[in-house]
Amino acid sequence: MWIPLVILVVVVAGGFTVSRLHGVFGTDNRPVYSSTESQEKKPTDPKHLTYEVFGTPGSTADISFFNGDAEPQLVKDASLPWTFNFPITGAAGVGNISAQGTGNEIGCRILVGDDVKAEKTSEGTAAFTFCVLKAG
Repeated sequence: MWIPLVILVVVVAGGFTVSRLHGVFGTDNRPVYSSTESQEKKPTDPKHLTYEVFGTPGSTADISFFNGDAEPQLVKDASLPWTFNFPITGAAGVGNISAQGTGNEIGCRILVGDDVKAEKTSEGTAAFTFCVLKAG
């Protein structure tokens, strides 16, 4: 008869302890940090990112770059100068372009709006260049 009584005391004491600890460490009342109503977003003018590749007049280049959806693109034998423009939809833009030309000089440029963010030129046989924009 005393074994069921001990089991009952242990269960009651365990339940009481768990309920007290639950009240100290965990709570069912969660704090509200913000309203559930969404604020109306104001339209913004999207920025435009422009890639430019330039080089020896009459030369061509193989150009590799990331487009507006961050997908790699390859343009073979593009006549120089070459330009590609697309809107930046996120808060910051990331750009990457590389080119190898048939001439002795080649350069690349990345612009956000009218501001030059990256520019590089190279010289040599079948010159190669690249430009990287980490944040627009």
